[in-house]
Amino acid sequence: MKITKEMIDRIVSEAKNYGATRIIIFGSAVAAPETARDIDIALDGIRGWRIFEFAGKMEEELNIPLDVVSLSPSSRFTRHIENYGQILL
Repeated sequence: MKITKEMIDRIVSEAKNYGATRIIIFGSAVAAPETARDIDIALDGIRGWRIFEFAGKMEEELNIPLDVVSLSPSSRFTRHIENYGQILL
């Protein structure tokens, strides 16, 4: 499935509604959006289980798997995302 700008804009808008203060897209959605099978998003600001509520809502609405990672606490993996991902917010 092709990842469109409209899909990304919708994710950013809804993530803000959930309280996101930072959003980074990474993985195949950045490297090859025309053939990506999912969207990988790293977030700050959405606490606890609400991050999974957000992901489920977006999966259902956009009809594509959404993998979410919290940027806090910082780890080797999140630092890699910060260095190589595309900052959306």
